[in-house]
Amino acid sequence: MSYKKITAEDIAYFKSIGGIHAVHTDEDALTNCASDETEDLHYLPEVVIEPLTVEAISRVMAYCNEHHITVTPRGAGTGLSGGALPVYGGVVLHMKRFNKILQVDKRNLQVTVEPGVITQELQEHVKQQGLFYPPDPASKGSCFIGGNVSENSGGPRAVKYGVVKDYVLNLEMVLPDGNIIWTGANVLKNATGYNLTQLVVGSEGTLGIITKIVLRLIPAVKHDLLMLVPFRNAVQACEAVNSIFLTGYTPSALEFMERDALEWSMRYTKATGIDLPEDIQAHLLIEVDGNNPDELYKDMDAIGNIVQQFDIDEILFADSHEQKQMLWTLRRKVGEAVKTNSIYKEEDTVVPRAELPELLGIIKSLGKKYGFQSVCYGHAGDGNLHVNIVKGDMSDEDWNNKLTHGIRQLFTEVVRLGGTISGEHGIGLVQKGYMDIAFNPVQLGLMKQIKQVFDPRNILNPGKIFAG
Repeated sequence: MSYKKITAEDIAYFKSIGGIHAVHTDEDALTNCASDETEDLHYLPEVVIEPLTVEAISRVMAYCNEHHITVTPRGAGTGLSGGALPVYGGVVLHMKRFNKILQVDKRNLQVTVEPGVITQELQEHVKQQGLFYPPDPASKGSCFIGGNVSENSGGPRAVKYGVVKDYVLNLEMVLPDGNIIWTGANVLKNATGYNLTQLVVGSEGTLGIITKIVLRLIPAVKHDLLMLVPFRNAVQACEAVNSIFLTGYTPSALEFMERDALEWSMRYTKATGIDLPEDIQAHLLIEVDGNNPDELYKDMDAIGNIVQQFDIDEILFADSHEQKQMLWTLRRKVGEAVKTNSIYKEEDTVVPRAELPELLGIIKSLGKKYGFQSVCYGHAGDGNLHVNIVKGDMSDEDWNNKLTHGIRQLFTEVVRLGGTISGEHGIGLVQKGYMDIAFNPVQLGLMKQIKQVFDPRNILNPGKIFAG
């Protein structure tokens, strides 16, 4: 695909636009926007623009659309599918200056924010007013809410509270041709025309530049309890997940961690105070929350009785805020810990919850067949299993060639089980070659036509989601 290379004249125009903080062409700025948290990929942009106003974004987009220059929107760079990588160079539109919480509407339980607000800062801000924004991806301390919307992020508490799409009411966005629109209305129900808001959620920055976000909030809960359950058999840990739900309990979080995941995270964070006997293969991290402590203790006791039916060791009940924080830090740092151990690829599989035990067995079987080690963890309550494929002793040839066949076979099995190839990380750059497993040509054709309607010149985040 051929795009216009940026010239000194283009740079001069960008610098002339009002409402822009900076136009960067220096090596450090370009390098900082050349990668994210996806493996070791690296694509240099030609210029990085930091807009301050919606009108400035509109002018940049209109100019780039007219001159056929690519634009890649970027948030905090915490993505795991290469969605913010400028694979064709061009402009990176860095949204970090759009970092204001504009309004908290307590009467209607809503908040309006700009896309560069850090997710945890948003959560803490509304919590001070007795409100709760539940989606909490592992990188919540650094990721931007705009990136969360673009990827339809989830996190541990999605099992009870849902994912980002369940909280987005309305979006302001700049289209690739520079037009500025709102996608919907600030209401809980809307049967007026096509649902453009939900179409944009999860579109990975390929349809428009999000500039304002209206989110639904809920009243904050006052109490939570947390326990860590060690299993001597990892498949049994997966089986226990569905047993909890079938018995009528819905935890606020239910996380699965294989032994290596917890062990590596403990070493990475230098955590102490957790026994890890040799015969333990996996753990479940289980949280319940609500406003009635007595009811929560009853629920936790009942869940404890359910997991006792399996081959487990002694349950660790977190008896202090500090211990809860330590356990959650271990879970949230698993991805970073794996990354420091070896070259790896992370797949983001999701299946119906009851199929988790079979999925785990398939992963281990494929590891033996193709010669890779896997470290699995994830949001078991949602059926969402992150599969970290570790290079370890694999040869470069097998890693670069043979492994692709193993991943394709894994995704084929995931779809056979009724699942799909990404639960929350998105398709982006690295998974687009597998989309034909999840969708037939008619489905893919419809998606490509939607992209064409929004972006007929294909300048906005090209090279993502679709192969070819």
